[in-house]
Amino acid sequence: MSDNQNLLAEQRRALILDEVRRRGGVRVNELTRKLNVSDMTVRRDLDALARRGMVEKVHGGAVPVSEPSAHEPGFEAKSALELSAKEDIARAAAEMAAPGSAIALAGGTTAFALAQQLLEVPDLTVVTNSVRVADVFYTAQRAAATGGTGPRAGAATVVLTGGVRTPSDTLVGPVADAAIRSLHFDVLFLGVHGISVEAGLSTPNLAEAETNRHFVRSARRVVVVADHTKWGTVGLSSFASLEEVDVLVTDAGLSAEARAQFAELPPELLVAGEQPDDADI
Repeated sequence: MSDNQNLLAEQRRALILDEVRRRGGVRVNELTRKLNVSDMTVRRDLDALARRGMVEKVHGGAVPVSEPSAHEPGFEAKSALELSAKEDIARAAAEMAAPGSAIALAGGTTAFALAQQLLEVPDLTVVTNSVRVADVFYTAQRAAATGGTGPRAGAATVVLTGGVRTPSDTLVGPVADAAIRSLHFDVLFLGVHGISVEAGLSTPNLAEAETNRHFVRSARRVVVVADHTKWGTVGLSSFASLEEVDVLVTDAGLSAEARAQFAELPPELLVAGEQPDDADI
C-alpha cells in the first residue's frame, strides 16, 4: 500500500471515529454510503480502530469505547485529539480576554491551545494551575529576552499555583485550592473532561474537581472551552452545574441534538467558526 493510500485510510478512519463519537454509534451500511467505499473497506477500518481501542465493534457497526468514569488520560494522549477544533475554539475564546484583565486558565489541552492565542493580548494577569499553560507564557518571555529585547511590553504576568501534579499536568490539592480562594478573576477559561445536562461539568480526578470548584467560585464570568466530543461524557466527580457557566465555546461538530438541548439551558452557546445566526440552536 502506498503512502498516499495510507493517508487516505487514516483520513477515512478519522471521519468514522468522529461519526461514532458524535452519533454514539454507526452502522456499516451507513458508512459505505457516506464514504462511498465497500463493506469490506469499512470493516477493515473498524477492525483497525478497534485494535487501537478507539471504538468497540458490535453486530453491524461500532459504538464508542466505554471508559471507566475514573479513567484520566494523560496530556499527551489528549493533545493529539480534535486538533483543528481546539484551535478554532481557542481563537474564538481569546476574543473574550480584554487587555489588562485578570484571567484564570485551568488545565487541559484546549486551555493550552488558548494560552498560545493569548500571547498577543497585552497586560494580562494569568493565574493557572497548568504546568503546560504556564510554560507557554514563560517560553515566550524567554524567547523575547534571548532576542535581546527583554520581555515584550505588555506581556502577561503569570502566576502558577502550587499543588500535586495530575496526569493532565495540572496542579491540584489543598495548596492550589488555598491560592485560588484568595484571588478574584474577571474571566475563568475552563477546559473539561465531560459535559452533560444531568452531571454538568465533570472530571475523573476528585482533587481536580475540588480545585475547579474554587476556580468557578472565584470568577465573575465562567467560559468553558470544550470540543464537541466532550458532550455527553460524564467523569467520576461533578464540580459545577451548567447554571454556573456563562458561555460554552465549542466547535461545529456539535450535534443538532446537543444544540437543541443547549437552547433550553442558561449558558450562551458559541460555536467557533459560525456566525450566531448560522448556529442551529
